[in-house]
Amino acid sequence: MRVLLDTNRYVDFCRGEPVVVEIVRRAETVKLPFVALAELRAGFRCGTVGRRNEATLVRFLVSPRVAVLYPDEQTTHAYAGLFAQLRMQGTPIPTNDLWIAALCVQHDLPLCSRDAHFGHLPQLARC
Repeated sequence: MRVLLDTNRYVDFCRGEPVVVEIVRRAETVKLPFVALAELRAGFRCGTVGRRNEATLVRFLVSPRVAVLYPDEQTTHAYAGLFAQLRMQGTPIPTNDLWIAALCVQHDLPLCSRDAHFGHLPQLARC
């Protein structure tokens, strides 16, 4: 199984949430989208235990099963299609989450997230 972790599920994993720990444990590969990486680091900068959180993140990222997923030109096409779909449906989602959805669709990855608004994209596999 391959999986893409949203920011909130990475946090759940770090907190030892059993469901997420099991998903990550079973996954052969775990992708962390660039947006989640940026959101995490922004949170670390504003928090009181930023250094400790950054060290935990770095340990997570050095796992051979974990990789950061960055956008490319194909991602922009997936983004545009999802944007248009959501606009026609009248169900926009936050821009950062649209990038995450585009990466999931492009790479055919199930998304591990607690955000209900991803449900507006039925083509998005969820775990």
